Amino acid sequence: MGFLSGKRALIVGLASNRSIAWGIAKAMHREGAELAFTYQTEKLGERVRGFAAKVDSNIAMPCDVSSDEQIDNVFSELGKHWKNVDIIIHSVAFAERDELHGDYLDNVTRAGFLISQEISSYSFAALAKAGRHMLTKETGALLTLSFLGGERAMPNYNVMGPAKASLEANIRYMATSLGREGIRVNGISAGPIRTLAAAGISNFRVLMDFAALNSPLGRNVTIDEVGNVAAFLCSDFASGITGEITYVDCGFNFSYNDTLFNPDLLKQIT
Repeated sequence: MGFLSGKRALIVGLASNRSIAWGIAKAMHREGAELAFTYQTEKLGERVRGFAAKVDSNIAMPCDVSSDEQIDNVFSELGKHWKNVDIIIHSVAFAERDELHGDYLDNVTRAGFLISQEISSYSFAALAKAGRHMLTKETGALLTLSFLGGERAMPNYNVMGPAKASLEANIRYMATSLGREGIRVNGISAGPIRTLAAAGISNFRVLMDFAALNSPLGRNVTIDEVGNVAAFLCSDFASGITGEITYVDCGFNFSYNDTLFNPDLLKQIT
């Protein structure tokens, strides 16, 4: 019997088998949780339903997190299957591709900045707000995914940096809001992983190579390793942890040297 037996988890943001959300889904399924999923578009729907079937789930619902109506509909639909939900996983981020390269101020726009904040940060609060009535009191848990670019300036991450910084603040305020109900809110700051979202960041391969060379473990983290930590943080074993950002990055966050990762070095690597 796994340590998530009897738990029900909603996973928002699964897009491919390279998604961190898939690593989380596999770990939670292995530990006995029942799973439900959302998908952004009908084009992704068939794919997500296929992934759901692999982890013994038949619950996959449309949800564009920019729509409060669709978020509300997720919980209305989920209520037809489950009386409550123990875990909500938020694995959603977006920025316009044109803003994820070059000089930050040269490329940032008002519209692009607002979109990245809405999708990458506010949507986490929106899901908690809409699903609060279904979240299990005393043992409920929410988890989202951040990145080191939210606290340090990193090449080409640009507008996503402020979005992740906002998300990390969001975690603390949500943890305070839900804490008296016994519901915990945490985040994982994962190391660079080649996901679909990461593909939009210019020279992301360089960042991955740099992280592997400079992390104490001498490699990059995997979606399965992130999934294992996510499963723990959402379990009763982590009942005293809330409002925290846990690094799962092979130690890159404390070995990263800003003076080394500069434009001149990037030119040399690329």
